[in-house]
Amino acid sequence: MADDFPQGSVWLVGAGPGDVELLTLKAARLIARAEIVFYDALVGPDVLALAGDAELVPVGKRSGRHSKDQGSINSLLVAAALAGQRVVRLKGGDPAMFARTAEEVEALAGVGVTVRICPGVTTASAAVAAAGTSLSLRGLARRVQFVTAHARAGEMLDLDWQALADAQSTLAFYMGRSAARQISERLIAAGLSGATPVLVACDVSLPGEQYLQTRLDLLPLAVRAIADGRPTLILVGEAVAQAPRVLAQAAAEVNVAAQ
Repeated sequence: MADDFPQGSVWLVGAGPGDVELLTLKAARLIARAEIVFYDALVGPDVLALAGDAELVPVGKRSGRHSKDQGSINSLLVAAALAGQRVVRLKGGDPAMFARTAEEVEALAGVGVTVRICPGVTTASAAVAAAGTSLSLRGLARRVQFVTAHARAGEMLDLDWQALADAQSTLAFYMGRSAARQISERLIAAGLSGATPVLVACDVSLPGEQYLQTRLDLLPLAVRAIADGRPTLILVGEAVAQAPRVLAQAAAEVNVAAQ
């Protein structure tokens, strides 16, 4: 079989939501072969450990703490590839989901560098799996919409709220912690019921992961109760009304508290 990772080439690799066991076999193989790994802030130590002796370069961007702008990241990738290294750009979740992948591909391809993409498990899929439910629900949730809730500090989210306020859709808001109040108020103003089920998911797939079922009009309170600066995904829609594992966990906590 031809070598799919020659010197001077780049792989954009999905690191999944955090749990190293949710990496694809291909992702693990590519990380192990890399000579230099540029990684996001949410990529955990267990995943990075697969890189062995490779040089590890943090380039992650988190709200309020940007270590590198996108132009700088592009330049680092290009320089490493042109120096003849096997380069992995390790991205949290899936590279196709709000990961600036197209910009990095364009920068690399523009100077003749071979660049490929290895998909990963996206956080929304991992969250509903952990909760024991699904993003879709036959007869009620026929559509799934993925939305980035990231905006500059003090700015309102520029979204088509009328299109999002679809009772037969599941909405997955990535990076939704700071936008919880806007999400709640704008969706309700656009016609979605305040009683619409919501699942708030923090630190998805990690040992300290936490999930809370609530409703749309109570979303800001729910996020304030459990998010506390942690990476947060917000799922809105009837498909998340029944999350057996979350309900069982909540019932167990109530029983322990009552003893």
